[in-house]
Amino acid sequence: MSSTTVRDMLATYPAGLGGIDPGKLTRCIEECGACAQACTACADACLSEGMVGDLTKCIRTDMDCADICTATAAVLSRHTGYDAGVTAAMLHACATVCKACADECASHADMHDHCRICAEACRSCEQACNDLLGSLGRR
Repeated sequence: MSSTTVRDMLATYPAGLGGIDPGKLTRCIEECGACAQACTACADACLSEGMVGDLTKCIRTDMDCADICTATAAVLSRHTGYDAGVTAAMLHACATVCKACADECASHADMHDHCRICAEACRSCEQACNDLLGSLGRR
Protein backbone atom coordinates (compact mmCIF):
# COMPACT_ATOMS: atom_id res chain seq x y z
CA MET A 1 0.00 0.00 0.00
CA SER A 2 1.51 3.30 -1.00
CA SER A 3 1.93 6.28 1.28
CA THR A 4 -0.38 8.31 -0.92
CA THR A 5 -3.12 5.67 -0.68
CA VAL A 6 -2.90 5.37 3.10
CA ARG A 7 -2.76 9.14 3.58
CA ASP A 8 -5.61 9.77 1.12
CA MET A 9 -7.85 7.13 2.70
CA LEU A 10 -7.25 8.52 6.19
CA ALA A 11 -7.94 12.04 4.94
CA THR A 12 -11.32 11.00 3.54
CA TYR A 13 -12.58 9.38 6.74
CA PRO A 14 -15.75 11.38 7.45
CA ALA A 15 -15.80 11.18 11.26
CA GLY A 16 -12.20 12.11 12.06
CA LEU A 17 -9.49 9.94 13.59
CA GLY A 18 -10.26 10.50 17.25
CA GLY A 19 -7.19 12.61 17.93
CA ILE A 20 -4.67 10.11 16.55
CA ASP A 21 -1.67 11.75 14.87
CA PRO A 22 -2.35 11.14 11.14
CA GLY A 23 1.34 11.21 10.20
CA LYS A 24 2.29 8.58 12.78
CA LEU A 25 -0.77 6.52 11.88
CA THR A 26 0.07 6.64 8.17
CA ARG A 27 3.69 5.67 8.81
CA CYS A 28 2.67 2.79 11.08
CA ILE A 29 0.19 1.35 8.58
CA GLU A 30 2.80 1.59 5.82
CA GLU A 31 5.54 0.02 7.96
CA CYS A 32 3.23 -2.83 8.99
CA GLY A 33 2.51 -3.57 5.33
CA ALA A 34 6.17 -3.40 4.35
CA CYS A 35 7.20 -5.59 7.27
CA ALA A 36 4.54 -8.19 6.49
CA GLN A 37 5.78 -8.37 2.92
CA ALA A 38 9.44 -8.60 3.98
CA CYS A 39 8.69 -11.34 6.53
CA THR A 40 6.65 -13.35 4.04
CA ALA A 41 9.43 -13.11 1.46
CA CYS A 42 12.11 -13.92 4.04
CA ALA A 43 10.26 -17.04 5.22
CA ASP A 44 9.94 -18.16 1.61
CA ALA A 45 13.62 -17.47 0.94
CA CYS A 46 14.57 -19.41 4.08
CA LEU A 47 12.61 -22.37 2.75
CA SER A 48 14.82 -22.28 -0.35
CA GLU A 49 18.06 -22.38 1.58
CA GLY A 50 19.99 -25.66 1.63
CA MET A 51 20.18 -25.57 5.42
CA VAL A 52 16.45 -24.98 5.87
CA GLY A 53 16.40 -27.08 9.04
CA ASP A 54 18.65 -24.53 10.73
CA LEU A 55 16.18 -21.77 9.86
CA THR A 56 13.04 -23.27 11.41
CA LYS A 57 12.80 -20.64 14.16
CA CYS A 58 13.43 -17.86 11.65
CA ILE A 59 10.68 -19.14 9.36
CA ARG A 60 8.21 -19.45 12.23
CA THR A 61 9.05 -15.99 13.56
CA ASP A 62 8.76 -14.49 10.06
CA MET A 63 5.33 -16.04 9.62
CA ASP A 64 4.11 -14.87 13.03
CA CYS A 65 5.41 -11.38 12.38
CA ALA A 66 3.81 -11.19 8.93
CA ASP A 67 0.43 -12.25 10.33
CA ILE A 68 0.52 -9.82 13.25
CA CYS A 69 1.70 -6.93 11.06
CA THR A 70 -1.11 -7.62 8.58
CA ALA A 71 -3.69 -7.72 11.38
CA THR A 72 -2.29 -4.55 12.95
CA ALA A 73 -2.47 -2.63 9.67
CA ALA A 74 -6.08 -3.74 9.27
CA VAL A 75 -7.06 -2.69 12.80
CA LEU A 76 -5.28 0.66 12.38
CA SER A 77 -7.20 1.25 9.14
CA ARG A 78 -10.59 1.03 10.88
CA HIS A 79 -11.86 3.95 12.95
CA THR A 80 -15.59 3.47 13.35
CA GLY A 81 -16.21 2.48 16.96
CA TYR A 82 -12.52 3.10 17.74
CA ASP A 83 -11.24 1.46 20.93
CA ALA A 84 -7.94 2.87 22.18
CA GLY A 85 -7.31 -0.20 24.34
CA VAL A 86 -7.55 -2.56 21.38
CA THR A 87 -5.33 -0.29 19.30
CA ALA A 88 -2.72 -0.11 22.07
CA ALA A 89 -2.77 -3.90 22.51
CA MET A 90 -2.28 -4.46 18.78
CA LEU A 91 0.56 -1.95 18.62
CA HIS A 92 2.26 -3.52 21.62
CA ALA A 93 1.92 -7.03 20.15
CA CYS A 94 3.22 -5.85 16.79
CA ALA A 95 6.22 -4.08 18.30
CA THR A 96 6.99 -7.17 20.38
CA VAL A 97 6.88 -9.61 17.46
CA CYS A 98 8.82 -7.22 15.24
CA LYS A 99 11.59 -7.03 17.83
CA ALA A 100 11.68 -10.83 18.16
CA CYS A 101 11.74 -11.29 14.39
CA ALA A 102 14.39 -8.62 13.89
CA ASP A 103 16.59 -10.25 16.53
CA GLU A 104 16.13 -13.70 14.96
CA CYS A 105 16.75 -12.51 11.41
CA ALA A 106 19.75 -10.46 12.51
CA SER A 107 21.34 -13.65 13.82
CA HIS A 108 21.33 -14.98 10.23
CA ALA A 109 22.02 -11.68 8.46
CA ASP A 110 25.71 -12.35 7.91
CA MET A 111 24.84 -15.46 5.87
CA HIS A 112 21.53 -14.46 4.27
CA ASP A 113 20.81 -11.04 2.77
CA HIS A 114 17.07 -11.72 2.93
CA CYS A 115 17.37 -12.00 6.70
CA ARG A 116 19.31 -8.73 6.86
CA ILE A 117 16.65 -6.90 4.83
CA CYS A 118 13.87 -8.45 6.90
CA ALA A 119 15.55 -7.45 10.16
CA GLU A 120 15.72 -3.85 8.94
CA ALA A 121 12.03 -3.86 7.99
CA CYS A 122 11.11 -5.33 11.38
CA ARG A 123 13.12 -2.72 13.29
CA SER A 124 11.48 0.07 11.28
CA CYS A 125 8.01 -1.33 11.97
CA GLU A 126 8.79 -1.79 15.66
CA GLN A 127 9.81 1.86 15.86
CA ALA A 128 6.68 3.04 14.02
CA CYS A 129 4.45 1.00 16.36
CA ASN A 130 6.22 2.35 19.43
CA ASP A 131 6.00 5.92 18.10
CA LEU A 132 2.27 5.63 17.52
CA LEU A 133 1.74 3.83 20.82
CA GLY A 134 3.62 6.60 22.64
CA SER A 135 1.40 9.25 21.08
CA LEU A 136 -1.89 7.58 22.04
CA GLY A 137 -1.72 8.77 25.63
CA ARG A 138 -1.21 12.40 24.58
CA ARG A 139 -4.60 12.99 22.99
